[in-house]
Amino acid sequence: MARPRRLPFYERAIYAIPVLGWMLKDVAYGDKDNIYYFIATLVMAWIIAIIAFGYPAIILPALALVPTIFIALLVITRG
Repeated sequence: MARPRRLPFYERAIYAIPVLGWMLKDVAYGDKDNIYYFIATLVMAWIIAIIAFGYPAIILPALALVPTIFIALLVITRG
């Protein structure tokens, strides 16, 4: 997939983040297998954080997902 000529501001801002932006740009416009490498990198970073910081590295992502799951449950129950 070719990049558009002029990206919107939010995409330019996200892609400007040094390491994460490079990986996201590669997922969006690179090879189709790059999404698997990106997911593996996120999982490995989480495992390294658990090894380095212990229990808080397990709890904080779960707490961050609480609003997302709550909204998903509300959408499911609305039908």
